[in-house]
Parts: sequence; structure tokens; C-alpha cells
Amino acid sequence: MSQTSPFIQETIAAIQPVSPEGVRRVEVLWDRLTKPQGSLGRLESLGTQYVAITQSLPPQNPDAMMFVLAADHGVAREGVSAYPSSVTAQMVKNFLQGGAAINVLARQIGAQVRVVDMGVQEDMGAPPGLWVRKVGSGTCNMCDGPAMSREQAVQSVEAGIRLVREAYADGIRLIGIGEMGIGNTTVSSAITAVMTRHPVADVTGKGTGVDAVQLANKIQVIERGIQRNTPDVHDPLDVLAKVGGFEIGGLVGILLGGAACRVPVVLDGFITGAAALLAVALAPHCHGYMIPSHVSAEPGHHLAMDSLGFHPLLDLDLRLGEGTGACLAIGLLQSSLACLTQMATFESAGVDEAVGLFPDMV
Repeated sequence: MSQTSPFIQETIAAIQPVSPEGVRRVEVLWDRLTKPQGSLGRLESLGTQYVAITQSLPPQNPDAMMFVLAADHGVAREGVSAYPSSVTAQMVKNFLQGGAAINVLARQIGAQVRVVDMGVQEDMGAPPGLWVRKVGSGTCNMCDGPAMSREQAVQSVEAGIRLVREAYADGIRLIGIGEMGIGNTTVSSAITAVMTRHPVADVTGKGTGVDAVQLANKIQVIERGIQRNTPDVHDPLDVLAKVGGFEIGGLVGILLGGAACRVPVVLDGFITGAAALLAVALAPHCHGYMIPSHVSAEPGHHLAMDSLGFHPLLDLDLRLGEGTGACLAIGLLQSSLACLTQMATFESAGVDEAVGLFPDMV
């Protein structure tokens, strides 16, 4: 493991593998319910994963929180986005006013939304509802040097861990993650290219909707950033520092902190997938605590999910971010837990269980 900090090391040491025995116990319960075995498909495995992680049987519908981490990126000055950096702060204000897609979908599933300023360029102060964990006023341009110092990378991860601990103390037992930051598909492409060893062109998409000329520029910018900084694939914090972002570091911390607290964390799209690559490289056991929600329209997300061995629940051509896909997956998890706890068993309903296809003839 790369050099981190005592706090991060303590968190990683607390992460235990998800118990196979816990999985088997829930599978037995599913098989007692009034349905053919396995007939609810991935709804069954989704509920099984939740119960095995939380070790709560029978489970209750958990209090959920959506974390939306925001930060700006110096690389945005290279013309990699269809929108200016000012949009980051403007969208944060929209989140706080409840007018974004994440607010609508979170209300639908009954989840709280916690908006976190990890490094927005604008000084937003501390308006009601904004959690300020600012590491800096945006990262540096990775084409000119490292996006941040190693100390800032550590600080961002530690901030994410603390967010989970605070939420856990407030009774939160399910977390979804999202983000906002102009330029963050660029840095996520850089992280994904380094961690998966795929060519930059293969992991880079249109992000906010750039045209073909802008996409070609975006690819060149990412290649320059990687060549300029030579991030070490064996040192996830070096990758984060060299070509990452403050909000991505915070997402890494949430993934580590969630696993340490036995709280499932539902991934969103490409940016959270890049964070997952770094988190699993730091702490392989945290893999079992993540729930992949959907396959983003960004090509790099497919490769990140493949690299992690994840099979996301949904494929809806989403590419908004904010945690929107994670909200939809939480809705599925709620349905799974409802079936697990409210369906009758064969015994209680007086329904005959399945017999063999070829019963013994007497």
C-alpha cells in the first residue's frame, strides 16, 4: 500500500471482507419465499449484498443519504468542456435550492441530499445546506504540473471518510454518491487510463457534449497531462494528486469510510467509477461494499466497470452525474428489501414448495 496517513491507514485496516456466510444466510431466506428460486433475478442478489454488508437480518428500509461533492479543475482552462467553470458554483446553488435532477430523484426515494464544497473555485461562503470541506479553490492545471500536492490528496480522502462517519453517527445506513465539477470527465479519463492501462482515446468521451474537434483536443490534453506528470499506477494517491480532483479524492474517502462502517455505497457514473478504481487499489476489500448503479454513456465507465468486475444494474444512457443513477438504483434496493421482508414464506402461506422434475415412481 502506498504511503497514506495514519487516519487513512486506520480506516483501511477496519475494512473486513463481506462474509460469504452472511450471503448464504440471506440466499436461504430468499429461497423460502413464495416464488421459484432465483426468479427475482438481480433484485435478490441486490438485497443479499445489502444484508451481508450490514449484517442486519431481517433488514429495515435504511435511511439513505446522497452525497454530491463539488470542485473545480484547472484543466478546464484547456477548453475540454462545453461549459465554463462558473457553472460548477451555479449548479451547487441549484442543488441547495432543490431544483436539480438529483434533488427530484432523491425526494422520490426519501433520501437526504448533502452538498459538499470540496474545492469550488468561487468562494461560496457557508449558505444553509452546504457542507464546506474545501481543500483548495480548484485544482491546478495538470498540463502544467500536478493537479494538487500529495498532502491535498490525503486531505481530500480524509474529508470523505469523515463525511461518512458523521452520516453514520446520524443513523445513515445507505449512501449514494455523485459529483459536480466542470472538467471532471477529463480528469476521470486520465485516472481511468492510468489505472486500467487503456489508451486515453479509448476512455475519453464527450462529457458535457463537446463536438468532434473539442473531443480531439480533450484527448490530447489528457495525454499531455499524463506525460507531464507520469502518475504511478502502483500508488493511487500519486495518481489522484497528479491528475485527479478534490471531489474525486472525497469520493475515494467515502468509499473507504463506507466499507469501514459497513455502510453500502451506491456508485453513480464515470466520475464515481474513477474514484472506485483508486479506492479498490488502496483497499481491495472495499470492493464488496460498492453497488454499481448504471453504465454511463461515457466509454471510460464501461472499461472501469469491467476492470473492477462490476455489472451495473441499469443501462439508460445516463451521463448527467450528480448521483442521479445512484438514486435510481437505491429505488431498486428498496424494492428488493421490501420483497425480502414482506413476502410470505411457503410455510406461512400454505403453498407447496417445488418438487423434483422426475419424482421417484413407487
